[in-house]
Amino acid sequence: MAAEDYVRRVVALINEVVGRQSERIRTAAEIIAATILNGGRIWAFGATHSSIMVQELVYRAGGLIPINPLFAPGLDVSVRPVTLSSKMERLPGYGRILVSENGVRAGDCVIVFSASGRNPVPIDVALAAKEAGAKVIGFVSESYARAVPSRHPAKKNLLELDLDLVIDNGAPVGDALVEVSGNKETVYVGPVSTITSCVLVNAIVVETASILAKQVDEIPVFLSGNLENGDEHNARLLELYKDRLTYL
Repeated sequence: MAAEDYVRRVVALINEVVGRQSERIRTAAEIIAATILNGGRIWAFGATHSSIMVQELVYRAGGLIPINPLFAPGLDVSVRPVTLSSKMERLPGYGRILVSENGVRAGDCVIVFSASGRNPVPIDVALAAKEAGAKVIGFVSESYARAVPSRHPAKKNLLELDLDLVIDNGAPVGDALVEVSGNKETVYVGPVSTITSCVLVNAIVVETASILAKQVDEIPVFLSGNLENGDEHNARLLELYKDRLTYL
């Protein structure tokens, strides 16, 4: 059954990428924890479907509190026509404007998600954040990035930049796992980069919380608002971190 084949492959890929990158997961957590402890801000950026990981990180039950989204008009699938989003993420310079207008600065940490790593906007976000003095963690498929040419004027992809850390989401070229053959053609279906990236980044969140637990009185993690004490807990910590949150 094709559906079962997809699930088996997803589970195997999760185990492979997490196991292979345990040291990178720890390093990412150390960077993020140090940023929080030193008073910096955490930012997350992804264009089109890579913005799903940003939503997974921001204002999330069980997630870290001091994380800000770098959202921008035209860069998610709510834009109409939706094909505009693909064109917008290829605009050189737009990512630099996004970093500048949001005031990313030295002492911050920016997490950049891009499945292929080839489009100009996430590349410019990473470059501008580095130039501002922030730490930058890139999430990209290493095999995908190596297989396709960069669309950035500098001809470098996210994998080739001088980032502080790169996490490989393990997605195959084209991002789909399962081959399906019809009467006239064969296609690949079943995207996976969102799944592996969410698992990896949440593993980093858990590791970060574990590091912070030894150094702060209150671990900066959201509780579910559907728990009886969730709203009160979240309101208290949002007040504590409000100077580092741009979405309040």
